[in-house]
Amino acid sequence: MPIPAVYHNGKKTFTVLENNPSVMTPLAHKLGLSPDLAFHDVYSLTEPSLLSMIPRPAHALLAILPLTAAWQHSRTLEDSRMGAYSGAGREEPVIWFRQTIGHACGSIGLLHCILNSAAAEAVLPDTPASRIRDAAIPLGVQERASMLYDNEEFEMAHQSVAELGDTAAPSAEEGDRLGQHFVAFVKARDGHLWELEGSRKGPIDRGVLAEGEDVLSERAVELGVGRVMALERDNGGGDLRFSCIALAEKGE
Repeated sequence: MPIPAVYHNGKKTFTVLENNPSVMTPLAHKLGLSPDLAFHDVYSLTEPSLLSMIPRPAHALLAILPLTAAWQHSRTLEDSRMGAYSGAGREEPVIWFRQTIGHACGSIGLLHCILNSAAAEAVLPDTPASRIRDAAIPLGVQERASMLYDNEEFEMAHQSVAELGDTAAPSAEEGDRLGQHFVAFVKARDGHLWELEGSRKGPIDRGVLAEGEDVLSERAVELGVGRVMALERDNGGGDLRFSCIALAEKGE
């Protein structure tokens, strides 16, 4: 039996997931992504020989990053300049979910990857992900968050993979102390690199990518996860830990 979700600090709380292809690929397939696509470990963002191990194009990155003082300051400043997000409907460049479920940042990040990148074309019909997408598109921010909060298929899929990682699944209390955030970096249908995280004020457009640039291109890395690492480095911090997986064709 899967680990059940719990109610912690007054809200539904999932089990923290590892950012690991052995967890996220099964979750993506349970939600309805074609088995022709999978997540791959990213061992380096700059070393060509290690990047060559990943099938290209890479459609999305799912990263887990430590919430350092430098990144927290940058996030707070950036969010203070953003208005309330009101995107909805088919003209919305990306489908963004505000996170209201505790410790669901991994599975929400995965949804952001598979519903907003070119991988969206490989979401199979009549699956949990396709139903979530169709329900979400016309909804406003709060209604969309409530829909996902109450979605039993999403909850069951998340919890079913919670014990697939390399380490023991943490309790809700242990998860509170991890101090890390899942962030999706996605090349969306508009050709822009979008930073998507359910605890921000909305989706963040990081800029246009050229036709041949994917999320592991030099420019995308610079605009995305590399920007967070540079913040830490430039502010004298030493916490450059991160875990990153890429969504691409399954490969050999």
